[in-house]
Amino acid sequence: MTQSMFIVWRESVEALLVIGILQAWVSRQQQASHLLRYLWSGALLGLLLSGVLAGLILLAGEAMSGSANEWFQASLALIASLLIVQMVGWMHRNAGTLKQDLSRKADQRLNRQGGLGLMVLALLAVSREGSETVVFLYGAGARLQGPSLGLFAVGAIAGLVLALLSVSLLHGSRRFISWPRFFAISEAILLLLGAALLVSGIERIGGQLLAMDWPEPVYRGIGDALWNSSAILDDGHGLGGFLADFAGYRASPSALTLLVWIGYWLTVARWLRTPKAENLPCPT
Repeated sequence: MTQSMFIVWRESVEALLVIGILQAWVSRQQQASHLLRYLWSGALLGLLLSGVLAGLILLAGEAMSGSANEWFQASLALIASLLIVQMVGWMHRNAGTLKQDLSRKADQRLNRQGGLGLMVLALLAVSREGSETVVFLYGAGARLQGPSLGLFAVGAIAGLVLALLSVSLLHGSRRFISWPRFFAISEAILLLLGAALLVSGIERIGGQLLAMDWPEPVYRGIGDALWNSSAILDDGHGLGGFLADFAGYRASPSALTLLVWIGYWLTVARWLRTPKAENLPCPT
């Protein structure tokens, strides 16, 4: 539930930020009411496109069984982890010029294509966030069933409500939290979630590799636990379970899992080495 809530919350806030910037830009144009219809039409089409992608992913998952389904779920988890790192890295470098970049693109599209260009810009912006959300949610919840799946869905709905409240708070007052601080905190949590998705995908791949013919050292690296810290912090419930879901913690990690987890954080540290832009502009 917490995974889906955070994913939808963070992605919805980013989508609302983009739409807010474009809406503020539209309000300064001639025929603002006319352009506003194109803007919201593009946003709705972006949501529709994300829904189509979700349906296709679900159909693909249901059409597969056994080993093929495991590989498919593992691939989506790895793609979700990669997208998280890419998205955080992009925002880390471009947050300070997001408003200017969107306004410039909107000016260019309006001059070339009129309101249709603005609609396409909104469609691309919303569908990107929506598509990322779909991939993240599938990667995080592919194995859930029954009550757990229901809680996962409730978390997604709660995340959307929380996003609306967060945007209202961020617009209404900066005394509690500013846009730069909000994105700094959410980026850190996203990277932890990316690690959890990566570990989940690698473990699924490891399970499939164990069924193949490999030398004994490979089997030990994939399947044997390096240690067992369950007595100190069990990854099945409580704090350990929360860390397992949100950061990829394992009480009994294999060599493969540990190496991939360490490699992930080394890659993230290198990826984010470029100094972050100082100011994230408010949409207004």
